[in-house]
Order: sequence, then C-alpha cells, then structure tokens
Amino acid sequence: MSEDASASAQARRICRGFPEVEERETWGRPTWRVRDRIFLMERDGPSLWMKAPPGAQELLVAADPERFFAPPYVGPKGWIGVRIDAGTDWPQIAALVARSYRLVAPKRLARQIPEG
Repeated sequence: MSEDASASAQARRICRGFPEVEERETWGRPTWRVRDRIFLMERDGPSLWMKAPPGAQELLVAADPERFFAPPYVGPKGWIGVRIDAGTDWPQIAALVARSYRLVAPKRLARQIPEG
C-alpha cells in the first residue's frame, strides 16, 4: 500500500467515529468535513492538513520541522501540515485530528469527542 493510500485509510479510520463527518473529494484529494466545514484534508506528499488552535502551529513546527509545516493557503490561518511516512505516529495524528474536529464542529458535536 502506498503512503498516499495509507494516509487516506488512516484518516478514514480516525474520522469514522466523529459525529456527522462527511468525506468529500475536493481539489482531487479527500477532505473530511463536519456540517460542510473542512477540518482535515489530504494533500500530495503525502501529508495531512488540519486546523490547529492559536500557537500550536509554531510549537509543532519548532519541535519537529521535518514532520510538521505551515501549509500554503491555510497555514497563515494557523493550520498545520503533517508529512506522512512509514514512521508516522498515528496516535499523535489522531489526537491532532480530534482537536481539529473540535475546533470546527458545532459545540454540541465537539463535546462528544473527548480531549486528550
């Protein structure tokens, strides 16, 4: 399985348990949404891009610039990019994706996803 296919499969597995998630192809790649708001997108590289709270992007990029980056277009809005490879820490990615979901989802839905 290619890294791209693996990233898609892992993202689906992570997002499957979130309420009202829809996967939709946009820009030729999968995106995951809640009530039509994107909280996760797969990009070439492969990489996953997700919303992050203020300050998180800078901390993650500084801690591991080989893994994390500020993606074009959405990076200035605080989104974080994660490069996917054989050594990807999927539990860490799952926590970041859950946080992204909570930032985008309506409060009632966000409360259904535990923090941590």
